[in-house]
Amino acid sequence: MKTIEKEKASQHASERQEQFTTVSGEVIKHLYTPEDLSGLDYERDLGDPGEFPYTRGAHPTMYRGKLWTMRQFSGYGTPQETNRRFKFLLEQGQTGLSVAFDLPTLMGIDSDGPLAEGEVGKCGVAVDSLEDMEILFHGIPLDQVTTSMTINAPAAVLLAMYVVVAEKQGVDPAEISGTVQNDILKEFIAQKEWIYPPEPSMRLVVDSIQFCTEHLPRYNSISISGYHIREAGSTALQELAFTLRDGIEYVQWCRRAGMAVDDFAPRLSFFFNSHNDFFEEIAKFRAARRLWAYVMRDHFGAKRERSWMCRFHTQTAGCSLTAQQPVNNIVRSAIQALAAVLGGTNSLHTNSLDEALALPTEEAARIALRTQQILAYESGVPNTVDPLGGSYFVEALTNEMEEGARQYFHKIDAMGGMIGAIERGFPQREIQEASYQYQKAVEKRQKIIVGVNQFVVDNEPPIEVLQIGPEVQEHQVKRLKRLRSRRNNQALQKALSELEEAARSDKNLMPFLIEAVKEYATLGEMCDALKEVFGIYQEPAF
Repeated sequence: MKTIEKEKASQHASERQEQFTTVSGEVIKHLYTPEDLSGLDYERDLGDPGEFPYTRGAHPTMYRGKLWTMRQFSGYGTPQETNRRFKFLLEQGQTGLSVAFDLPTLMGIDSDGPLAEGEVGKCGVAVDSLEDMEILFHGIPLDQVTTSMTINAPAAVLLAMYVVVAEKQGVDPAEISGTVQNDILKEFIAQKEWIYPPEPSMRLVVDSIQFCTEHLPRYNSISISGYHIREAGSTALQELAFTLRDGIEYVQWCRRAGMAVDDFAPRLSFFFNSHNDFFEEIAKFRAARRLWAYVMRDHFGAKRERSWMCRFHTQTAGCSLTAQQPVNNIVRSAIQALAAVLGGTNSLHTNSLDEALALPTEEAARIALRTQQILAYESGVPNTVDPLGGSYFVEALTNEMEEGARQYFHKIDAMGGMIGAIERGFPQREIQEASYQYQKAVEKRQKIIVGVNQFVVDNEPPIEVLQIGPEVQEHQVKRLKRLRSRRNNQALQKALSELEEAARSDKNLMPFLIEAVKEYATLGEMCDALKEVFGIYQEPAF
């Protein structure tokens, strides 16, 4: 025995560094063996793909039956420009649309508002009214494509616009499919693009979930998002825990509104980040499916199998990409995409090489899409289901992820739930500390970023980037002026007044938003009408 211990000590002494950790700072052991999986029960902890608890995948055949949806996040400048980009990507083989909105749209502000100055069309497409939404999807039949919309505080407004565009195309809204992000809790936690205080914000989420449940049976009413939590600096474990606990919060609010869990839970979806640490990310995805299945079945009493499934979209990690040596980002995105696929994602976006510098050029977007297509058609990875299942290392990491997430659940429950935790600043402080520790590790070169703190190249030549000029705002402002002059302003004011009155009651707000959209109310006008009732949120200092 002593001889074996000496041999092990000798092996450790020859290793490159004293301790190895994941990107998140979790210690990785020298070797994983069956001892690390003692007590693992196949039926309870893994199950076959497509069977509870879905650790090995949501569907029995996974990518042997159907490849993941290739959904590149796209949007810039005017609706006309983004419509052209959508059609370009569809021609290149993209299988779903994903809309990026500019900052004014994300904040419920019209392009001609003083706070929109200098931001119109810069980080996504500007959408001010139904007219813009019609242009955005011109020539794209909404019954033949799935669309994801990354919008949160004014999500109900954009959802109303999408429904009306479908109707104007002659498409029955019951036939449209896609996802609206609609995750306001992660805005309070991480992204900080809110409008209203937490409680009325949650009302809007619940109203839209209820509306989708009753009228849009093929549409995902929410995409509970860990992506932005991770981009803000969280660890993989914090991303998992806070995202699923947000999901629990939404389920609780919907049940309090009188909804039966099996009516709405099958259309809840999730959105995760895929970062650089290959195995940590795979374990996170597998733990998410297992943990959500047990929560929905055992805690909420859901009976339908689709209510137990954690179906999710993944985006490669924008925060991991560098402005230095940007071509290296192609490699990073490929590794992250492979982790997402091996982790069983249902849908995937790969970031472009110029992500750290600007919105993607057509060429950069094409390379990012081709990355997914090479994984799908050349790598052989989709040929078997969950090829890493049973790995001592992967299963041990999966167990650690689940246990760590449950510990966070207990802490948050003790604070009265996620809104109580947010009001105390708990998740915000946890993310802040994790981000600080990671940055310290980079600065001390304990974590190597190729091209940033090691393998640096001086005097790099610049790459071509997409430039969004002031002409976009000028274009949108002119169009808004024309719209306001030719719409039926009497009918518009009636619709806005009815929206405000409904906000003072307990009525579902979606039908009132749809009527205002039909009268070509602008995004800002509808959001302002709700501000009259709900007020605006100011985050307290923590």
